[in-house]
Amino acid sequence: MISPAIPLTETRDLRTGTVPWRDSDWHAPRSGAIPARPVDVAILGGGIMGSILADRLASSGRTVAVCDRRTPGTGSTAASTAQLMWAMDVPLAVLSAMLGDKEAARRWRRVFAAVERFGQRLDETGPELKEEVPTLYLEGKMLEGDALAREATLHRKHGLPSQYLTAKEVAERFGIAPRAGIVSSGTFAIDPVRTCHALLASAQARGACLIYPVDIVSLHPNRHGVELASSDGRIFSAKDVVLATGYERARLFLPEAFSLLSTFAIATPPYAAPLWNERAMIWEASDPYLYVRVGPEGRIIAGGEDVELADAGARDTLLPRKAGAISARLAKVLGQETIAWDRAWAATFGSSPDGLPAIGAARSMDHVWLASGFGGNGIAFAALAAELLDAAIGGKPDDDAERFDPYRFEA
Repeated sequence: MISPAIPLTETRDLRTGTVPWRDSDWHAPRSGAIPARPVDVAILGGGIMGSILADRLASSGRTVAVCDRRTPGTGSTAASTAQLMWAMDVPLAVLSAMLGDKEAARRWRRVFAAVERFGQRLDETGPELKEEVPTLYLEGKMLEGDALAREATLHRKHGLPSQYLTAKEVAERFGIAPRAGIVSSGTFAIDPVRTCHALLASAQARGACLIYPVDIVSLHPNRHGVELASSDGRIFSAKDVVLATGYERARLFLPEAFSLLSTFAIATPPYAAPLWNERAMIWEASDPYLYVRVGPEGRIIAGGEDVELADAGARDTLLPRKAGAISARLAKVLGQETIAWDRAWAATFGSSPDGLPAIGAARSMDHVWLASGFGGNGIAFAALAAELLDAAIGGKPDDDAERFDPYRFEA
């Protein structure tokens, strides 16, 4: 039993500043009532993770309830720069040194497959939801010289669509400052809030209910599976519960290895893009790295400068300095003298030792599952979580499930 005296999840100020997505484009699906009857799956969290899960589980014929303490999509999801890439923050060569070539490649290929299938799902939901663009991974301190070329060779060896380019080739093709890179396909950009709302609406069309604002504060095993109780005394039951609460961690379930940090981003005024070719999403083999994409209204969105702190006050104090640093790094990458910005924001972010998420059954209570997309690929990991948990809740665990188990770092 989880006592109401112990918070089920953290409550955090997840973001500060002005994001590039227009509030006028946010049309959250309607909120309904707490279910009067037990449901098959209750999802706690209506952000991009919860919405992808809800769409998948509802399409499998399950009764689903999604609960969020905010309007869905307005927490960490709204702070996302929404670059949907299958490449990990931890390079394949580095992960291979940790796990062995076969095991590392298996994890990368599993994420690649999940991203590919999620792209197909977005096309079915609404062809305007995604923009297919290549990614350009630039040489940095993590992969310098021949190491970057070897990384590209590893990608190709394991069937991942990548090509190594020399500094001259990068400059000629993309029109940026010369720097060696790996260009990859099978990647795309989205508007994270709009996509979140579209997927929740799709789930609702299949009978899912969405309840917000509601704060679920305790879980209790019962004859149906799990009883969920809200802060205002409302109660309902579910056969299974998925904790998709993002960076407001469920500390009683999520191991300490999955930690929090802060990240920063800027956006230029409208119609600043393009300053490079093919609208490519650009990032660096560095830690922390700079990442760049073209956003709505022709804005350039750039972010990075992560710091290992989770206190919102300390994070927000750093925002002006970090925004300036991002602008300077962006100008250098693009071969420009300066880059002006009119929007800047800071947000809580999550990491893990191997750059991979926590997906799987919670140890401390039956019928409770974790879907924590910690690492640099939160939306890609949400697509993966939907596949793995759909299989696990259905009693047919995926062959790759143990590779993303939340407790894999424990002795």
